Amino acid sequence: MRAAFARVLEARAAQRRARIVTALEQAGVAAVIDGEAVVASGRGLVALWWRNLQVREAGRGR
Repeated sequence: MRAAFARVLEARAAQRRARIVTALEQAGVAAVIDGEAVVASGRGLVALWWRNLQVREAGRGR
């Protein structure tokens, strides 16, 4: 039972990572799944940061 639950959780996490990558790519940011992490990089990420105030403010504790 525990193993089945773990498989379900991992499948949900994989779907979530895939949705994140899709959303980033639609925003023009290069993104890949690296293990359990989503890695975003490239010029698109910088452009998104400059265009979107919410993204810039996210790490500033406001």
